[in-house]
Amino acid sequence: MLSRFLRDRRGNIAPMMAMLAVPLIGSAGVAIDYTQANATRTAFQSALDATALAMSKTAATQNPADLQTAATNYFNALFASPQARDVTVTASYTGTQGSRLALNATATLKTNVLGVLGYGDIPIAAAATSTWGETRLRVALVLDNTGSMSSSGKMTALKTASQNLLTQLRNAALVPEDVYVSIVPFNKDVNVGADQRDKTWINWTLWEAENGKCSNTSYKTKSACESKGKVWTPASHDTWNGCVTDRDQNYDTTNDAALAGGTRYPAEQYNSCPVAAMPLSNDWTTLSAKIDAMQPAGNTNQAIGLQMGWQTLTAEPFTVPAFDMNYQYNQVIILLTDGLNTENRWSTSQSAVDKRQQKTCDNIKAAGITLYTVQVNTGSDPTSALLQNCASTSSKFFLLTSGSQIITTFNQIGTALSQLRLSQ
Repeated sequence: MLSRFLRDRRGNIAPMMAMLAVPLIGSAGVAIDYTQANATRTAFQSALDATALAMSKTAATQNPADLQTAATNYFNALFASPQARDVTVTASYTGTQGSRLALNATATLKTNVLGVLGYGDIPIAAAATSTWGETRLRVALVLDNTGSMSSSGKMTALKTASQNLLTQLRNAALVPEDVYVSIVPFNKDVNVGADQRDKTWINWTLWEAENGKCSNTSYKTKSACESKGKVWTPASHDTWNGCVTDRDQNYDTTNDAALAGGTRYPAEQYNSCPVAAMPLSNDWTTLSAKIDAMQPAGNTNQAIGLQMGWQTLTAEPFTVPAFDMNYQYNQVIILLTDGLNTENRWSTSQSAVDKRQQKTCDNIKAAGITLYTVQVNTGSDPTSALLQNCASTSSKFFLLTSGSQIITTFNQIGTALSQLRLSQ
Protein backbone atom coordinates (compact mmCIF):
# COMPACT_ATOMS: atom_id res chain seq x y z
CA MET A 1 0.00 0.00 0.00
CA LEU A 2 2.78 2.40 0.88
CA SER A 3 4.55 1.70 -2.36
CA ARG A 4 1.35 2.45 -4.35
CA PHE A 5 0.96 5.77 -2.51
CA LEU A 6 4.50 6.80 -3.36
CA ARG A 7 4.00 5.86 -6.99
CA ASP A 8 0.69 7.79 -7.26
CA ARG A 9 1.26 11.22 -8.98
CA ARG A 10 -2.33 12.47 -8.79
CA GLY A 11 -2.83 15.74 -6.85
CA ASN A 12 0.89 16.67 -6.75
CA ILE A 13 0.36 20.14 -8.27
CA ALA A 14 -1.27 21.58 -5.16
CA PRO A 15 1.55 20.63 -2.80
CA MET A 16 4.12 21.83 -5.31
CA MET A 17 2.37 25.17 -5.73
CA ALA A 18 2.15 25.52 -2.00
CA MET A 19 5.88 25.01 -1.72
CA LEU A 20 6.59 27.48 -4.58
CA ALA A 21 4.22 30.18 -3.35
CA VAL A 22 6.54 31.51 -0.70
CA PRO A 23 9.52 32.27 -2.97
CA LEU A 24 7.25 33.58 -5.76
CA ILE A 25 5.43 35.97 -3.45
CA GLY A 26 8.75 36.93 -1.88
CA SER A 27 10.26 37.71 -5.29
CA ALA A 28 7.29 39.84 -6.25
CA GLY A 29 7.48 41.68 -2.96
CA VAL A 30 11.19 42.28 -3.35
CA ALA A 31 10.59 43.67 -6.85
CA ILE A 32 7.94 46.02 -5.49
CA ASP A 33 10.24 47.20 -2.71
CA TYR A 34 13.09 47.87 -5.12
CA THR A 35 10.82 49.62 -7.63
CA GLN A 36 9.54 51.91 -4.89
CA ALA A 37 13.09 52.48 -3.67
CA ASN A 38 14.31 53.48 -7.13
CA ALA A 39 11.39 55.84 -7.65
CA THR A 40 12.07 57.42 -4.28
CA ARG A 41 15.77 57.77 -5.10
CA THR A 42 14.87 59.58 -8.32
CA ALA A 43 12.52 61.96 -6.52
CA PHE A 44 15.15 62.41 -3.79
CA GLN A 45 17.82 63.44 -6.29
CA SER A 46 15.45 65.70 -8.26
CA ALA A 47 14.42 67.54 -5.10
CA LEU A 48 18.06 68.08 -4.13
CA ASP A 49 18.95 69.33 -7.63
CA ALA A 50 16.06 71.81 -7.50
CA THR A 51 17.14 72.95 -4.05
CA ALA A 52 20.70 73.61 -5.23
CA LEU A 53 19.51 75.58 -8.23
CA ALA A 54 17.05 77.71 -6.26
CA MET A 55 19.48 78.48 -3.45
CA SER A 56 22.41 79.39 -5.68
CA LYS A 57 21.15 82.95 -6.04
CA THR A 58 21.18 83.64 -2.28
CA ALA A 59 23.83 81.31 -0.88
CA ALA A 60 26.58 83.93 -1.03
CA THR A 61 24.66 86.21 1.33
CA GLN A 62 23.81 83.62 4.01
CA ASN A 63 25.84 82.55 7.02
CA PRO A 64 26.38 78.78 7.48
CA ALA A 65 23.53 78.33 9.96
CA ASP A 66 21.01 80.17 7.80
CA LEU A 67 22.24 78.31 4.73
CA GLN A 68 21.71 74.97 6.46
CA THR A 69 18.23 75.90 7.65
CA ALA A 70 17.20 77.20 4.25
CA ALA A 71 18.48 74.09 2.49
CA THR A 72 16.61 71.77 4.86
CA ASN A 73 13.38 73.71 4.63
CA TYR A 74 13.49 74.04 0.87
CA PHE A 75 14.28 70.36 0.36
CA ASN A 76 11.55 69.22 2.72
CA ALA A 77 9.04 71.36 0.86
CA LEU A 78 9.94 69.58 -2.37
CA PHE A 79 10.40 66.01 -1.15
CA ALA A 80 7.64 64.13 0.66
CA SER A 81 7.64 60.35 1.01
CA PRO A 82 5.95 58.34 3.77
CA GLN A 83 8.56 55.59 3.31
CA ALA A 84 11.52 57.93 3.93
CA ARG A 85 12.84 58.35 7.47
CA ASP A 86 15.74 60.17 9.06
CA VAL A 87 16.07 62.64 6.18
CA THR A 88 19.19 64.77 6.59
CA VAL A 89 20.44 67.59 4.35
CA THR A 90 23.85 69.25 4.69
CA ALA A 91 24.84 72.43 2.84
CA SER A 92 28.16 74.16 2.33
CA TYR A 93 29.12 77.24 0.31
CA THR A 94 32.49 78.53 -0.85
CA GLY A 95 33.28 81.69 -2.78
CA THR A 96 37.02 81.38 -3.12
CA GLN A 97 37.01 80.34 -6.78
CA GLY A 98 33.72 81.51 -8.10
CA SER A 99 30.67 80.47 -6.13
CA ARG A 100 30.01 76.83 -5.26
CA LEU A 101 27.08 75.40 -3.31
CA ALA A 102 27.35 71.71 -2.33
CA LEU A 103 24.37 69.79 -0.97
CA ASN A 104 24.29 66.23 0.36
CA ALA A 105 21.19 64.36 1.56
CA THR A 106 20.63 60.96 3.14
CA ALA A 107 17.57 58.99 4.26
CA THR A 108 16.37 55.45 4.96
CA LEU A 109 13.42 53.79 3.30
CA LYS A 110 11.17 51.46 5.23
CA THR A 111 10.58 48.22 3.32
CA ASN A 112 7.66 45.79 3.26
CA VAL A 113 8.54 42.28 2.08
CA LEU A 114 12.28 42.86 2.41
CA GLY A 115 11.69 43.47 6.09
CA VAL A 116 10.53 39.85 6.46
CA LEU A 117 13.83 38.78 4.93
CA GLY A 118 15.79 40.85 7.41
CA TYR A 119 16.23 44.03 5.33
CA GLY A 120 14.05 46.52 7.12
CA ASP A 121 15.65 49.68 5.72
CA ILE A 122 17.27 50.72 2.44
CA PRO A 123 19.69 53.63 2.71
CA ILE A 124 19.55 56.29 -0.05
CA ALA A 125 21.81 59.25 -0.69
CA ALA A 126 22.08 62.12 -3.16
CA ALA A 127 24.49 64.94 -3.90
CA ALA A 128 24.09 68.14 -5.90
CA THR A 129 26.53 70.92 -6.68
CA SER A 130 25.79 74.30 -8.21
CA THR A 131 28.62 76.50 -9.42
CA TRP A 132 28.26 79.98 -10.81
CA GLY A 133 29.91 83.33 -11.04
CA GLU A 134 33.39 82.12 -11.98
CA THR A 135 33.17 84.84 -14.60
CA ARG A 136 33.18 88.45 -13.51
CA LEU A 137 31.98 91.33 -15.63
CA ARG A 138 33.26 94.82 -16.38
CA VAL A 139 31.21 97.08 -18.63
CA ALA A 140 32.00 100.52 -20.06
CA LEU A 141 28.97 102.55 -21.16
CA VAL A 142 30.09 105.00 -23.86
CA LEU A 143 27.08 107.25 -24.35
CA ASP A 144 26.43 109.99 -26.89
CA ASN A 145 25.69 113.30 -25.17
CA THR A 146 25.72 115.45 -28.31
CA GLY A 147 23.17 118.15 -29.05
CA SER A 148 21.13 115.98 -31.42
CA MET A 149 20.32 113.60 -28.56
CA SER A 150 17.85 116.22 -27.34
CA SER A 151 15.45 115.44 -30.21
CA SER A 152 12.90 112.64 -30.63
CA GLY A 153 13.02 111.75 -26.94
CA LYS A 154 16.43 110.12 -27.35
CA MET A 155 18.14 111.45 -24.23
CA THR A 156 15.13 110.62 -22.06
CA ALA A 157 15.03 107.10 -23.47
CA LEU A 158 18.79 106.71 -23.05
CA LYS A 159 18.56 107.61 -19.38
CA THR A 160 15.72 105.15 -18.80
CA ALA A 161 17.50 102.41 -20.74
CA SER A 162 20.77 103.00 -18.89
CA GLN A 163 19.08 102.94 -15.49
CA ASN A 164 17.37 99.67 -16.39
CA LEU A 165 20.67 98.23 -17.55
CA LEU A 166 22.33 99.21 -14.27
CA THR A 167 19.58 97.36 -12.41
CA GLN A 168 20.10 94.24 -14.51
CA LEU A 169 23.84 94.30 -13.93
CA ARG A 170 23.46 94.97 -10.21
CA ASN A 171 21.12 91.98 -9.92
CA ALA A 172 23.69 89.79 -11.67
CA ALA A 173 26.24 90.49 -8.92
CA LEU A 174 26.16 88.11 -5.97
CA VAL A 175 29.04 89.91 -4.30
CA PRO A 176 30.07 93.52 -5.00
CA GLU A 177 33.22 92.57 -6.91
CA ASP A 178 31.29 90.54 -9.48
CA VAL A 179 30.27 93.50 -11.67
CA TYR A 180 31.84 96.91 -12.26
CA VAL A 181 30.53 99.60 -14.60
CA SER A 182 32.11 102.78 -15.97
CA ILE A 183 30.24 105.61 -17.72
CA VAL A 184 31.77 107.81 -20.43
CA PRO A 185 29.45 110.56 -21.72
CA PHE A 186 30.98 112.08 -24.86
CA ASN A 187 30.42 114.69 -27.53
CA LYS A 188 33.45 116.26 -29.24
CA ASP A 189 35.38 115.85 -25.99
CA VAL A 190 35.25 113.81 -22.81
CA ASN A 191 35.20 115.40 -19.37
CA VAL A 192 37.69 113.77 -16.98
CA GLY A 193 36.74 116.05 -14.09
CA ALA A 194 38.01 119.53 -13.30
CA ASP A 195 39.23 118.22 -9.95
CA GLN A 196 41.93 116.30 -11.86
CA ARG A 197 43.76 119.52 -12.78
CA ASP A 198 46.89 118.62 -10.82
CA LYS A 199 47.37 115.22 -12.42
CA THR A 200 50.51 114.65 -14.46
CA TRP A 201 48.60 112.88 -17.23
CA ILE A 202 47.08 116.16 -18.43
CA ASN A 203 48.85 118.09 -21.20
CA TRP A 204 48.26 121.80 -20.77
CA THR A 205 50.00 123.03 -23.93
CA LEU A 206 46.90 123.52 -26.11
CA TRP A 207 44.78 124.84 -23.25
CA GLU A 208 47.33 127.45 -22.15
CA ALA A 209 47.69 128.62 -25.74
CA GLU A 210 43.98 129.47 -25.87
CA ASN A 211 43.22 130.46 -22.29
CA GLY A 212 45.08 133.39 -20.78
CA LYS A 213 45.75 137.08 -21.11
CA CYS A 214 48.05 139.08 -23.37
CA SER A 215 49.86 142.19 -22.20
CA ASN A 216 48.01 143.80 -25.08
CA THR A 217 44.40 142.78 -24.55
CA SER A 218 43.67 143.05 -28.27
CA TYR A 219 45.21 139.61 -28.77
CA LYS A 220 43.23 136.60 -27.53
CA THR A 221 45.62 133.72 -28.18
CA LYS A 222 49.20 132.98 -27.26
CA SER A 223 50.36 132.80 -30.85
CA ALA A 224 48.79 136.14 -31.79
CA CYS A 225 50.11 137.77 -28.65
CA GLU A 226 53.68 136.56 -28.92
CA SER A 227 53.84 137.24 -32.67
CA LYS A 228 53.53 140.91 -31.78
CA GLY A 229 56.23 140.69 -29.16
CA LYS A 230 53.81 140.81 -26.29
CA VAL A 231 53.71 138.69 -23.13
CA TRP A 232 51.18 135.91 -22.75
CA THR A 233 50.12 134.83 -19.26
CA PRO A 234 48.18 131.52 -19.13
CA ALA A 235 45.00 131.43 -17.08
CA SER A 236 44.91 129.56 -13.80
CA HIS A 237 44.18 125.88 -14.25
CA ASP A 238 41.44 126.37 -11.67
CA THR A 239 39.32 127.81 -14.49
CA TRP A 240 39.48 124.61 -16.58
CA ASN A 241 36.13 122.86 -17.01
CA GLY A 242 37.54 119.32 -17.17
CA CYS A 243 37.35 118.60 -20.89
CA VAL A 244 40.09 116.82 -22.81
CA THR A 245 40.48 116.15 -26.51
CA ASP A 246 42.10 113.37 -28.52
CA ARG A 247 45.60 112.24 -27.55
CA ASP A 248 48.48 112.48 -29.99
CA GLN A 249 48.35 109.95 -32.80
CA ASN A 250 48.53 106.94 -32.53
CA TYR A 251 47.84 107.07 -28.78
CA ASP A 252 44.35 108.26 -29.71
CA THR A 253 43.66 104.67 -30.81
CA THR A 254 45.35 102.69 -28.02
CA ASN A 255 44.95 102.13 -24.30
CA ASP A 256 48.51 103.03 -23.33
CA ALA A 257 48.65 104.40 -19.80
CA ALA A 258 48.58 108.19 -19.71
CA LEU A 259 51.96 108.85 -18.13
CA ALA A 260 54.05 111.24 -20.22
CA GLY A 261 54.53 112.71 -23.66
CA GLY A 262 51.90 111.93 -26.27
CA THR A 263 50.08 109.52 -23.96
CA ARG A 264 48.80 112.47 -21.93
CA TYR A 265 45.35 113.93 -22.57
CA PRO A 266 45.31 117.51 -23.93
CA ALA A 267 43.14 119.80 -21.82
CA GLU A 268 40.58 121.84 -23.75
CA GLN A 269 38.06 124.47 -22.67
CA TYR A 270 35.21 123.14 -24.79
CA ASN A 271 32.12 125.23 -24.14
CA SER A 272 29.82 122.21 -24.48
CA CYS A 273 31.79 120.01 -22.08
CA PRO A 274 29.65 116.98 -21.07
CA VAL A 275 29.32 115.67 -17.52
CA ALA A 276 32.45 114.00 -16.17
CA ALA A 277 33.23 110.39 -16.97
CA MET A 278 33.02 107.90 -14.12
CA PRO A 279 35.64 105.14 -13.68
CA LEU A 280 34.75 101.54 -12.94
CA SER A 281 32.52 101.36 -9.90
CA ASN A 282 30.04 99.12 -8.12
CA ASP A 283 28.48 102.07 -6.29
CA TRP A 284 25.12 101.77 -7.98
CA THR A 285 23.68 104.92 -6.44
CA THR A 286 26.50 107.07 -7.79
CA LEU A 287 26.35 105.37 -11.19
CA SER A 288 22.63 106.09 -11.35
CA ALA A 289 23.19 109.75 -10.44
CA LYS A 290 25.75 110.04 -13.24
CA ILE A 291 23.18 108.86 -15.77
CA ASP A 292 20.64 111.36 -14.47
CA ALA A 293 23.14 114.21 -14.81
CA MET A 294 23.73 113.73 -18.55
CA GLN A 295 22.69 116.62 -20.83
CA PRO A 296 22.83 116.87 -24.63
CA ALA A 297 25.15 119.47 -26.23
CA GLY A 298 28.00 119.75 -28.72
CA ASN A 299 29.33 117.95 -31.78
CA THR A 300 30.09 114.26 -32.35
CA ASN A 301 33.43 112.51 -31.88
CA GLN A 302 32.67 108.86 -31.21
CA ALA A 303 36.36 108.11 -31.45
CA ILE A 304 37.38 109.85 -28.22
CA GLY A 305 34.42 108.37 -26.34
CA LEU A 306 35.36 104.87 -27.47
CA GLN A 307 39.04 105.29 -26.66
CA MET A 308 38.22 106.67 -23.24
CA GLY A 309 35.75 103.86 -22.57
CA TRP A 310 38.53 101.37 -23.30
CA GLN A 311 40.83 103.31 -21.02
CA THR A 312 38.39 103.05 -18.12
CA LEU A 313 38.62 99.26 -18.33
CA THR A 314 42.36 98.96 -18.45
CA ALA A 315 44.72 101.80 -17.63
CA GLU A 316 45.67 105.20 -16.23
CA PRO A 317 44.32 107.83 -15.83
CA PHE A 318 41.50 105.78 -14.40
CA THR A 319 41.64 103.63 -11.31
CA VAL A 320 41.06 100.04 -12.39
CA PRO A 321 40.25 97.46 -9.69
CA ALA A 322 42.76 94.63 -9.64
CA PHE A 323 41.84 91.28 -11.16
CA ASP A 324 41.41 88.28 -8.86
CA MET A 325 43.32 85.38 -10.40
CA ASN A 326 40.64 82.96 -9.16
CA TYR A 327 38.16 84.37 -11.68
CA GLN A 328 37.76 84.84 -15.39
CA TYR A 329 36.80 88.32 -16.58
CA ASN A 330 34.63 89.46 -19.45
CA GLN A 331 35.16 93.06 -20.49
CA VAL A 332 32.51 94.80 -22.55
CA ILE A 333 32.08 98.21 -24.18
CA ILE A 334 28.64 99.45 -25.24
CA LEU A 335 28.88 102.41 -27.63
CA LEU A 336 25.64 104.27 -28.37
CA THR A 337 25.41 107.23 -30.72
CA ASP A 338 22.70 108.96 -32.72
CA GLY A 339 24.88 110.65 -35.30
CA LEU A 340 27.84 110.33 -37.60
CA ASN A 341 31.21 111.76 -36.66
CA THR A 342 31.58 115.50 -37.27
CA GLU A 343 34.75 116.70 -35.53
CA ASN A 344 37.86 115.66 -33.64
CA ARG A 345 41.03 117.42 -32.54
CA TRP A 346 42.43 117.59 -36.07
CA SER A 347 39.55 117.58 -38.55
CA THR A 348 35.90 118.26 -39.31
CA SER A 349 35.94 115.55 -41.99
CA GLN A 350 33.77 112.56 -41.15
CA SER A 351 35.98 110.16 -43.09
CA ALA A 352 39.09 111.39 -41.27
CA VAL A 353 37.49 110.92 -37.84
CA ASP A 354 36.11 107.53 -38.90
CA LYS A 355 39.59 106.31 -39.83
CA ARG A 356 40.89 107.09 -36.35
CA GLN A 357 37.92 105.36 -34.75
CA GLN A 358 38.25 102.25 -36.91
CA LYS A 359 41.82 101.82 -35.66
CA THR A 360 40.54 102.01 -32.08
CA CYS A 361 37.81 99.45 -32.80
CA ASP A 362 40.32 97.04 -34.28
CA ASN A 363 42.64 97.43 -31.31
CA ILE A 364 39.82 96.90 -28.81
CA LYS A 365 38.65 93.69 -30.45
CA ALA A 366 42.24 92.43 -30.78
CA ALA A 367 42.53 92.90 -27.01
CA GLY A 368 39.65 90.45 -26.45
CA ILE A 369 37.10 93.04 -25.38
CA THR A 370 33.50 92.57 -26.55
CA LEU A 371 32.18 95.63 -28.37
CA TYR A 372 28.49 96.42 -28.84
CA THR A 373 27.56 99.34 -31.10
CA VAL A 374 24.15 101.01 -31.25
CA GLN A 375 23.15 103.55 -33.91
CA VAL A 376 20.00 105.52 -33.15
CA ASN A 377 18.98 106.81 -36.56
CA THR A 378 15.84 108.88 -36.18
CA GLY A 379 16.75 111.12 -39.12
CA SER A 380 17.94 110.43 -42.62
CA ASP A 381 21.52 109.43 -41.83
CA PRO A 382 22.84 106.41 -43.70
CA THR A 383 23.48 103.23 -41.77
CA SER A 384 26.96 103.56 -40.27
CA ALA A 385 29.36 101.11 -41.90
CA LEU A 386 31.85 102.19 -39.25
CA LEU A 387 29.62 101.05 -36.37
CA GLN A 388 28.80 97.81 -38.18
CA ASN A 389 32.50 97.09 -38.63
CA CYS A 390 33.31 98.09 -35.07
CA ALA A 391 30.91 95.63 -33.44
CA SER A 392 32.48 92.36 -32.32
CA THR A 393 29.94 90.40 -34.39
CA SER A 394 27.05 91.34 -36.66
CA SER A 395 24.62 90.42 -33.87
CA LYS A 396 26.21 93.05 -31.63
CA PHE A 397 25.37 95.95 -33.96
CA PHE A 398 21.92 97.48 -33.49
CA LEU A 399 20.25 99.92 -35.89
CA LEU A 400 17.39 101.76 -34.20
CA THR A 401 14.88 104.13 -35.75
CA SER A 402 13.22 105.53 -32.63
CA GLY A 403 14.25 106.67 -29.18
CA SER A 404 12.04 104.10 -27.47
CA GLN A 405 14.00 101.28 -29.09
CA ILE A 406 17.00 102.25 -26.96
CA ILE A 407 15.14 100.84 -23.94
CA THR A 408 14.37 97.47 -25.51
CA THR A 409 17.86 97.18 -26.99
CA PHE A 410 19.63 97.88 -23.71
CA ASN A 411 17.33 95.36 -22.04
CA GLN A 412 18.36 92.77 -24.63
CA ILE A 413 22.04 93.50 -24.08
CA GLY A 414 21.61 93.50 -20.31
CA THR A 415 19.89 90.11 -20.40
CA ALA A 416 22.73 88.65 -22.46
CA LEU A 417 25.36 90.05 -20.09
CA SER A 418 23.50 88.84 -17.00
CA GLN A 419 23.21 85.31 -18.41
CA LEU A 420 26.91 85.37 -19.21
CA ARG A 421 27.75 86.42 -15.66
CA LEU A 422 25.49 83.88 -13.99
CA SER A 423 26.04 80.95 -16.36
CA GLN A 424 26.21 77.69 -14.49
